[in-house]
Amino acid sequence: MSTSAATTSRGLEVRSIDYVPLSERHGKVSHIGPLWFMSNAQIATLATGLISITSGGNLIWSFIAIVLGILIGTFFMAAHSSQGPRLGLPQMIQSRPQFGYVGALLVWLFAYIQYAGFNIFNSVLAGEAVGGAISKEQSSNPLWIWVVTIVAVVIALVGYDLIHTFERYLMYVTVAMLILLTISAVVNIHIPASQFDLSHFNAVAFFGQLGVAAGYQISWAIYVSDYSRYLPPTTSTNSTFQWTFWGSALGGIWVMFLGSWVAVSAKDIGTNTVEDLKHVADLLFPGFGIIALIVAALGLVSVTALNMYGGSLTLISSIDSFVKVRPTLGIRIVTLVVTAAISLLFALFATANFLGDFNAFLLLILYLFIPWTAVNLTDFFIVRKGHYAIAEIFDPKGIYKRWGWPGITAYLLGFVVMIPFFDVAGFYEGPVSKALGGVDISLFIGLPVAAVAYWLMTRHIDVAAEQELAQRQAREIEEAAAAHELP
Repeated sequence: MSTSAATTSRGLEVRSIDYVPLSERHGKVSHIGPLWFMSNAQIATLATGLISITSGGNLIWSFIAIVLGILIGTFFMAAHSSQGPRLGLPQMIQSRPQFGYVGALLVWLFAYIQYAGFNIFNSVLAGEAVGGAISKEQSSNPLWIWVVTIVAVVIALVGYDLIHTFERYLMYVTVAMLILLTISAVVNIHIPASQFDLSHFNAVAFFGQLGVAAGYQISWAIYVSDYSRYLPPTTSTNSTFQWTFWGSALGGIWVMFLGSWVAVSAKDIGTNTVEDLKHVADLLFPGFGIIALIVAALGLVSVTALNMYGGSLTLISSIDSFVKVRPTLGIRIVTLVVTAAISLLFALFATANFLGDFNAFLLLILYLFIPWTAVNLTDFFIVRKGHYAIAEIFDPKGIYKRWGWPGITAYLLGFVVMIPFFDVAGFYEGPVSKALGGVDISLFIGLPVAAVAYWLMTRHIDVAAEQELAQRQAREIEEAAAAHELP
């Protein structure tokens, strides 16, 4: 593993999947909060908050499902964030100790699909928002998808520090816009009293909303520690968890609530998300709709940059499984361009059935990453307790081996037991879900099964020996990094 690359070159971040030495650790843990707030405070999240309403549920049960789903999903997502300062590595490369040097490709493939999938939706919405701020006709102009993609690539290319700074300052503008938008929605949208009737419980709508909200938050887990890995290792686990949890949860709850509220009076919002946002904003005062769309577009650009950054790291990790990769600016540029090109191509031909596709996509993400998050967190917090031999992660012949069969087996077992509980409208309905009337509780099945299975299969690991090796390699890596910095 190379530790000699500088963090920046001409202002651009060079480091990718390699370890961040102590001399390059910087930043404040409080900066994580704005980043994860902004990741949720955008239009795609708004559309996620109307699943219950469009499925026949009412507003009060939609709110309850959103809160529960977000709190559950964000708990696991924020737990992953605390891994960043401790290990100094991006999230996906951390899967090697559980799945093996080559075996980790299993989850990396799914992760890369997620990055591309989210960016298809995000760039389409951002393009519509930019064009919609100009005129209704311009909202469908593909030129704006190109513009959004290019700007996001530039932000992702500059890297970690610019992403944090951009999100931090954008949060102030976004909070102001959301406050005004919320006031407009509450004042101008009439909500029937029946929408607050707790006796009108629709199980399918409730668990559908809960699952999508949880899946939306868990989907961040695959790259959450990418944005905490430069923090000093002395950063407390609790602080990292709390800033990530509340930043992400508050942003998600606020915007999903707003989506549900608007959906009560505009049940076709899923196909006209941008137009509905502009309409609600203009109800407050003429011209506010344009301002809201511009701010919303900037938010989508920022989260698109996050996905491109994470997609680049995942692609580099995948290549490194076959051919040893030396972290350079060049490899970052190539993988960013490839990631952006894939998303752009599909975005230009994206289907108009936004809500249905987005809902199915989020459920797919939930299904794929529930067993992964269970395995990864069980290994970090229970089995190895955060002690990893960094150099071994980059050695195909190291202690983590090429194939981590306990991790792979636990993952597949967790996924398989979830299948009878799946319910993706129009695609598949498992027998248990069908018997429950369409209720999907797969989240609560796959997670404990995968976690317990992995724990049982790793009881033989000599954790003490691994910790000793980890400490020795940590000293060697830091000494090598310090020696390189000497004139």
